[in-house]
Order: sequence, then structure tokens, then C-alpha cells
Amino acid sequence: MRGKQPTRSRRRSQAKIYLGVFSSLFAILLGVVLGLGAFTFGYGKGASYLSNDPKTCVNCHVMQESYDTWEKSSHHGVAVCNDCHLSHDPIGKWVTKADNGFFHSLAFTFNDYPDPLRIKPRNRKVTQHACLHCHSDFVHNMLPATEHEQTMSCVHCHSDVGHALHSRVYPTLEPNSR
Repeated sequence: MRGKQPTRSRRRSQAKIYLGVFSSLFAILLGVVLGLGAFTFGYGKGASYLSNDPKTCVNCHVMQESYDTWEKSSHHGVAVCNDCHLSHDPIGKWVTKADNGFFHSLAFTFNDYPDPLRIKPRNRKVTQHACLHCHSDFVHNMLPATEHEQTMSCVHCHSDVGHALHSRVYPTLEPNSR
């Protein structure tokens, strides 16, 4: 009977082998994931997205027109992309950066984005709050509301403030279509 059952030392030896194989495979997999992540971060100029430099936005060629229209806008000298497109509270800023970074990377990697680009509802709210953050002293008493008592978006009337109007970038915001 003793010959059919492995001895205790033999079981320990087998467990060590399995643990060693598992540990090696895990280390290799972790190395591959970290290596690919580091390569992607470097290739995609990931560190630049931690800055406040507007040129970061044109790391993606599809953003060139948005950058060009910002350069021609009235806010060019007083606001950068992050001032209008990110929350002004630190946690919200990094949550929005992470959210947009992930979904923008996914969209651009798989070439699955609208042309022209469209702002998403969540980001439109962030932009509205950014307008009010800087201009609340001037507009708090005159914020127009829609028929459903919702505050009207600032960019409804001021669509060319952050980006000088360009029909390809903002076709629905041309002056005659308001």
C-alpha cells in the first residue's frame, strides 16, 4: 500500500515544482504586460498627457483642427485645453483625464470615432462648469434656462470662444444654425 501513495516528501517536491512553474509563468506574463505597457506609454507620449501643454492634444492627428481653431479663438491667450475640458477640482481633473485617455486611446487605436469629432455629454457638462468657474461673477444672475428649467449651455451662444468656428469641426454650431 505504501508503494501506491506518494510519500510526503515526494508531494512536497511536486508542489515546489508546480509552484516554481506557476511563479515563472506569472513572472513572464507580468513582464510581458509591463513591457508592452511601458512601450505603449512611451510610444504614445504618455508623459505629455500629465502636463498642461496644449500641443499634447495634437499627439493625435485628428485633434489638429481643434488645436488650430483654439489658436484662432478669443481664449487662446487666457486658457489652454485643460482649463475648459477638465474639471477644476483635483480629483475630477484626474478622473476626467483617465476616462478620456482610456476611451480616446481605444477610439483612436481602433479608428472608431466620429468625423467630425463630437463632445460627449459628460464632457459638455465639464466644459459648462469650466465656463462658470471662470465667469460666474459675470453670469450668475443671467444664466438663461430652457423651457424645462435646465441651464442653457454657455457654448450654445458662445460656440466660437474656445475654438474659432470652423464648419468641419463644429458644423452644427455655425452662426446661422443656432
